[in-house]
Amino acid sequence: MKDRFASIEGRTILYTGAAGGLGLPTVLEMLDQGARIVVLDNDPDKIEALQSAAGPAAGLTIARCDLSDLSGLAATLSDLSDKVGGFDAVINNAAIYPAKPFEDFTIEEIQAVQRINVDSGIVCVQAALPTMKARGWGRIINISSITFSGGWENLTPYVQSKGALIALARSWAREFGKYGITANAVSPGAFPTDAEKIHADPEGYARFVLDHQAIKRRGTPRDMAGVLMFLVSDASGFVTGQTINVDGGWVMT
Repeated sequence: MKDRFASIEGRTILYTGAAGGLGLPTVLEMLDQGARIVVLDNDPDKIEALQSAAGPAAGLTIARCDLSDLSGLAATLSDLSDKVGGFDAVINNAAIYPAKPFEDFTIEEIQAVQRINVDSGIVCVQAALPTMKARGWGRIINISSITFSGGWENLTPYVQSKGALIALARSWAREFGKYGITANAVSPGAFPTDAEKIHADPEGYARFVLDHQAIKRRGTPRDMAGVLMFLVSDASGFVTGQTINVDGGWVMT
């Protein structure tokens, strides 16, 4: 018998940047649990990979969308919301992560990171709020990063954006709680994804990760999926304004 308290069956989840990295396997887990997932992504190869992995999943909708085009994003979300009957949950996951010394970034490059990593998430929440308020139930999850805790250099625009997502989760938690809507941030640790390709010595980096974690194994997509599904379910109804580190005990605050 399914645990209805922790069930995500029938929930419609808007999930940005979910066609690759940790997103793809998490989408598959959520579909397997009976959720309906609306994925926004702009990478055709990753979209094809997700479609292939999911097969003819009735609960999956994928929209190719340039998240930096905020007015276009708003129009796309309006159409999608009408199509699926509104969104119960939003997972703001899409991000870009250019790496170089701070003084080498132009202001335009910094603004581009904010536009995709933060502003697109704001547009997604604005699109979902009317349905959430009408239903008296909603879940907002911002994917932050343990880089916000410090210890990493040459990622200033990225870290800035991830800090903004934590701040937004807290602000939204306070403002939307009276409507039965929760808002939280999740900070993944160093999961093995394409993001690690920026490191010149992958094996050395893997050793570095394990040295810093309390749990001496690399994280898996299921580690992330479990936390996200908890936050989307009724089981997390009294958890809001929080930042949950899914990092094997790297950051302890």
